[in-house]
Amino acid sequence: MVDESFRSKKIENLKWVVLLCLVGWILNLTGAAVASELRLPMYLDTIGTLLVAVIGGYLPGIIVGFVSNYIKAYADQSAIYYECLSVIMAVCASFFAERGWLKKVWGVISLTVLCALIGGGLGGVLTWFLYGFAAEGISVGFVKRLYESGNFSLFQAQITGDILIDLADKVINMIVILPVFYFLPERIRELFQLNGWQQKPLNIRDEKAAGISDNRALSIRTKMLALITGALLVVAIASTGIGYKLYMDDSVDNHMALAKGVAATAAGVVEPFRIDDYIDKGYAAIGYVRTENSLYALRNSSKDIEYIYVYRITPEGCQVVFDLDTEGLQGAAAGEIIPFDESFEPYLDALFAGKEIEPMITDDTYGWLLTVYQPIYDDDGECQAYACVDISMDKLRLNGYEFLAKQISLFIGIFILVLAIGLWIIRFNLIFPVNTMAMAASDFAYHIENMSDSSVERIKELQISTGDEIENLYKAFSKMTEDSVTYVNELNDKDATIRKMQDSLILVLADMVESRDKNTGDHVRKTATYTGIIMNELISEGIYTDILTPEFVSDVIKSAPLHDIGKISVSDAILNKPGKLTDEEFTLMKTHTTAGSEIVQRVIETVPEAGYLDTAKELAEYHHEKWNGFGYPHGISGDEIPLSARIMAVADVFDALVSKRSYKEGMPVEKAFGIIEEGIGTHFDPYVARAFLNAREEVLKVLNE
Repeated sequence: MVDESFRSKKIENLKWVVLLCLVGWILNLTGAAVASELRLPMYLDTIGTLLVAVIGGYLPGIIVGFVSNYIKAYADQSAIYYECLSVIMAVCASFFAERGWLKKVWGVISLTVLCALIGGGLGGVLTWFLYGFAAEGISVGFVKRLYESGNFSLFQAQITGDILIDLADKVINMIVILPVFYFLPERIRELFQLNGWQQKPLNIRDEKAAGISDNRALSIRTKMLALITGALLVVAIASTGIGYKLYMDDSVDNHMALAKGVAATAAGVVEPFRIDDYIDKGYAAIGYVRTENSLYALRNSSKDIEYIYVYRITPEGCQVVFDLDTEGLQGAAAGEIIPFDESFEPYLDALFAGKEIEPMITDDTYGWLLTVYQPIYDDDGECQAYACVDISMDKLRLNGYEFLAKQISLFIGIFILVLAIGLWIIRFNLIFPVNTMAMAASDFAYHIENMSDSSVERIKELQISTGDEIENLYKAFSKMTEDSVTYVNELNDKDATIRKMQDSLILVLADMVESRDKNTGDHVRKTATYTGIIMNELISEGIYTDILTPEFVSDVIKSAPLHDIGKISVSDAILNKPGKLTDEEFTLMKTHTTAGSEIVQRVIETVPEAGYLDTAKELAEYHHEKWNGFGYPHGISGDEIPLSARIMAVADVFDALVSKRSYKEGMPVEKAFGIIEEGIGTHFDPYVARAFLNAREEVLKVLNE
């Protein structure tokens, strides 16, 4: 379990982070209030967001930006739609700070420009969709001047103006933020880093290592990110699509009701018994101007009404009674006949009969319109004309786009906030615990041959306490580690005993051979020591280092006492003959090489995993081969002879020269060294022989002992 001091540190850390967020909210709201009060051409409402992001990290920064806009929305509802921009800027600022880019001039400039592009560029696009050209915001005057200069289109003027104003805003932000970021001590900044450790906190190096996943395919972080993102997108697309459909249906229904009400009112304004007079005389007819003014007043009562007109339906077409002028389009004169559009075909019979028809949506001569026709009846119940109202569907579509823009902007902010919280939870509750256990397991496996109780203690020090399946896994892992250490230590003890037994058996076996050869003395022990001296010298001289691994050196020294094991098959008469051997006897003596190889081979078949026995087989079979190819039993030369046997050849010959035999006295040491030197390139590997001669002092120590 995590100790109480760690819990108290988590609570203390949370207090500091909350304090930092409070400061961020105050800076945002104060900056916005000051800019508004002084009518400054900037916003100053992201200072706190960016400051918290560069000091406390991406999650506190996102929270400050998100909440600040919701607080501002109490005074200005439109602020809620721009929270997505604040959270995106928080992510960017945190990204730059974490990588140390804010300590470089290019990094500061890049972040300033990037935030301006987000706040001004994306903000300008959002403003365009929400309000249209230069309709809202502090940039209205500047944007209009840009457009009036003739160098920009409407959209270009909007985006350019917003970016330039936001660039000035972000420069002020950086002037406030950077001194705090630069001069705030690192130990203070660490207090504001929001952490959610569910284990003993890692140091910076281990935290970076534990945060990196080395996987064959996708990491858990990537999979969880994909899952959260996919789920949020599905919900967002579904809810936005459904919301848009409901909004448009409701909007059409509401505007249809509006059109019906206005058409009914217009029908009541027009006096049916004067319609013939209106058609014949137009403005000269009594009451025409007054009625037209009333119709204008009706049209102006709602910005959603596109056209109001009064038609009499005739077989030739629609005969104009009233047709109000609109911006950019002059109405037709009274009495003029306007042909039917194709979309009217299904309704003509009802219109000719003077009946009411259902509201219709058409896309004809005058555009995409929602149209309502209201009959105007006289006192006899006869339909004299129709009062008609058109509402532009293009305006409804633009309203729908505005609704979508609001939905999307809200979703982006919420999406980033939820994603940030999700990644933060995954990081501390899943990624760090799992990767920390993986690192501990790798270290455990790497040191498995030298494990001790300290290995178990290091794993227990992780103190993973997530309170879920991860903690269960950690407990099982700790128990398994403890049991494994106990088991491996027992195996190591047994292995050490077996190795010691094997080494002893080799020496006993060598002694058995030695006891038959009454003149060899400590030959097998001394030659083993000489091989070690030669190999160490070769390593120090950088020769054959690719072969002379620690394992190779150990195997040669261990198996060296067995190089003459084949002499066990040679008769005592030959082995201990006091004089020189005959050719036939020498031929029999030479068979000790192949006999030794066969003996070791039989042992290998019984104990296949004893690696040093392969080396012992090489030594037994090849230690009498010569560099020039005139040795025995195979007459191979140069590198064809295993290196182990070439090393043993030098050690064996030297000891044979200086040792007393049944058929000779021991040779003086210096003369023996001379013979070794003479054999360079003929009998011996030049590198091996020179290494032996270069280690003369070590060799003499062995002889003296």
